[in-house]
Amino acid sequence: MSKVHKQRSAFTLIELLVVIAIIAILIGLLLPAVQKVREAAARMQCSNNLKQLGIAVHSFQDGQGRLPYNTSPNTYGYDINGKSWSWLAKILPYIEQDNLYKLGGLGADGANLPTFNSVLTTVYNQQIKTFLCPSDSSSTSARTDRANTGGYACGSTNYRGVSGSNWAWGNTTNTGPTGNNNGLDAGDGMFWRHDETRKLRLEQMQDGTSNILMVGEDLPDRNQHCGWPNSNYANGTCSIPLNTSLPGSTPQYGFGDWPNVYSFRSRHTGGAQFAIADGSVRFVSATIDLPTYRAVATHSGGEAVSIP
Repeated sequence: MSKVHKQRSAFTLIELLVVIAIIAILIGLLLPAVQKVREAAARMQCSNNLKQLGIAVHSFQDGQGRLPYNTSPNTYGYDINGKSWSWLAKILPYIEQDNLYKLGGLGADGANLPTFNSVLTTVYNQQIKTFLCPSDSSSTSARTDRANTGGYACGSTNYRGVSGSNWAWGNTTNTGPTGNNNGLDAGDGMFWRHDETRKLRLEQMQDGTSNILMVGEDLPDRNQHCGWPNSNYANGTCSIPLNTSLPGSTPQYGFGDWPNVYSFRSRHTGGAQFAIADGSVRFVSATIDLPTYRAVATHSGGEAVSIP
């Protein structure tokens, strides 16, 4: 007597839909986890970049006897024919970019520096990995929408020097402990756009290097004055609250509204990372109290606070 083999029926439409729904749920659960892992990796790389910048600042002082400095745009020009190279340009040899530094002739000072437009195709528009946070897509290429550049592409940066707490413009003005509110050209922090005549050293900082914000994060698509070559783009104030003008924030300022966005912001969740004057890196919460944020941005203000 022969055996009868029963043939298994195929999936029904309902069963197939159930399987698809289960797969969709699993993917939905997996994607946030993958995104968290990616952001954690990006945040770690960002921290490493800031650590390298901190080491470069210390190394520059060891070699030059002073902190890196910005060449004055008031003297040498703001536009594409200017020579106001930033402190970030000065530290290129200390972040393994010595060839770029030499190619641009950036070892000179003042009037002997090259104009921006004389090195556009070799230096000015270059993207330097150490200056870029992997969490920010707006910095992945040189940008043609920077102020005063006439549409020429300018190399992006996510890291800018802390000018301090004093500020004379926009909606968050502050005199600061020095009594001077000109945070652009006489900041009470470590870097400002006209600091070439101030020969500052770390040991002169009365507030202690472990309590001073030195370099913070910014987003090129939120601030038109953000790029590594120009001294007018390479600094920001902590008078303006951290993460001002992020998408969805109130008030929402335009990226060309420099009095209100010449500051620090990040796409890391909940705050931004800063290099500290002692060379370490700290994550600063966006909810930091504004007086505290301003106090830790000065280098000799005498405020009895520490970085939270």
